[in-house]
Amino acid sequence: MTNVREVTCRPRGKRTLWSFVGLGAAGAILAAVCTAYWGPDVWLGVGLLLALVGIASLRAVTARVSADAYGLHFRTLLRRRDVPWRDVADVRVRLKYVNNPRIPETRRVSLLLRNRRTWLLPLPQSRSCDDRPDFDAKLDALRALHRLYGAPESSHVPVVSSRTAGRGWAGSVGLCVLLLACAGLAAWFVPSTASDAQAWKSATPCTAETPATERGECLATLPAVIAQTEANRPKKRSWLYFADSRPLERLAVPREAAQGFRPGDSVELTFWRGEVREVAGESHVWREHIPAAGEPAVIAAGCVLAAGYPGAQVLLRLRGRRLPDDEVLPSAHPFAGALVGTALWLVPLCYLHPTTLLTSPVAITWAVAGLSVTLGLFTWAWRATRVRTPGEAAAATAIEESAEDGVFLAACFLEHTDYNPHGFGTHIVLGGGPPAVTPHPGPGRFAARRIPVERLTVKELRRARGGDGDTVPRSWHIAELDDAGKPVRLAAAPADLTRIIRELGPAKTPVNTEP
Repeated sequence: MTNVREVTCRPRGKRTLWSFVGLGAAGAILAAVCTAYWGPDVWLGVGLLLALVGIASLRAVTARVSADAYGLHFRTLLRRRDVPWRDVADVRVRLKYVNNPRIPETRRVSLLLRNRRTWLLPLPQSRSCDDRPDFDAKLDALRALHRLYGAPESSHVPVVSSRTAGRGWAGSVGLCVLLLACAGLAAWFVPSTASDAQAWKSATPCTAETPATERGECLATLPAVIAQTEANRPKKRSWLYFADSRPLERLAVPREAAQGFRPGDSVELTFWRGEVREVAGESHVWREHIPAAGEPAVIAAGCVLAAGYPGAQVLLRLRGRRLPDDEVLPSAHPFAGALVGTALWLVPLCYLHPTTLLTSPVAITWAVAGLSVTLGLFTWAWRATRVRTPGEAAAATAIEESAEDGVFLAACFLEHTDYNPHGFGTHIVLGGGPPAVTPHPGPGRFAARRIPVERLTVKELRRARGGDGDTVPRSWHIAELDDAGKPVRLAAAPADLTRIIRELGPAKTPVNTEP
């Protein structure tokens, strides 16, 4: 598309969007009338909802992006901006995976500026397979203009997603800080909770000599008769009602307690610090749960451990800061495993020794042993998430080969070919015959399709990129092949990929290997 001189992107379905704008205007009028004459009600909520939909539709229908020899011009409802091509370092794709089978992913165009800032263009967008060709055509046209009037940094289309080095990390930092703040708040309640639990344990019945100022700290008992029970659904409160509203009208209890008592039961209420802590009858006894000091300590430990995962994501992002923005980062799952292993000793320790972590010899010994295990786990996680380049791929793991069946290696071609129709292959078998693609891990060559080694030439070995899709494991590498003029990508673990490439023969060695 080198002859492109101008590109214009407008939203699709403008009639539908304008219809929603009209509905939004009607909803705004309805909300105003309800506020002025009828007050808050259901119709006010309906009007506000329609108004919000109308604003979103108005923003979408007024968006416009155009490009010419000068640069890019884009506008939205409240913003207009012009960016000359000399300020644009690259035109990229921002890929977002959505947990929706109807819309598995969304694609938008992102600009990388020379000052390393990024701008997300309002158009074009792709939300389904139907509009993907139009999106690709617009993207190619924009990149063609950039090549003609600017200086792109990359020759391929960089795809940035949540798996790549160019993803944002403000969300992970914010979540980590929020969880650590929750942990601090929970830890702040530990001393007071321990004091309350100890006071409840040591509380004694009130006597006639107990001063009035201290009666809140002793146990006062009063008789009562249950007049009615109300056992509601689990998410709603259940109630015990007392005859003549003495000593109180009703008491909120769990559903099981409301089902355990019957109207007419004579019970004894135990008061402590002005609240009913126990209802005792002949057939059933209910006691209010008094939190132990270990409970907020466990919550604090859980929040700290949960903060470790977004913290690990930030760490991996910093560790891969020198990688291209579209290269896939290692998974943080090894760090998640280390955090789970830490939880196995930290959570019981916090529950059993919430206030004596630094004074009890048992707690100190426990903590030292646990920290040693955690250190080993995090050392393993650090090594497991090291960024490995294709040039330093480890030697293939020794596998016992069978002369009849060969060795089955997990690998897949990412394109539809005659030897990989519709991406059916999940493994490649080496030995016991020519290299072949199979849809199973063996044994046997059932449904195997021979790989035409004579047609393939290795062009490049590299790490996985965002454009390779989310089905490629993060630790795998990619071999870019030439299949009689058609580009084909082969994905596999580094050691397995090296082994497969060797099967292509000495004349098929790679001509380029990315660092």
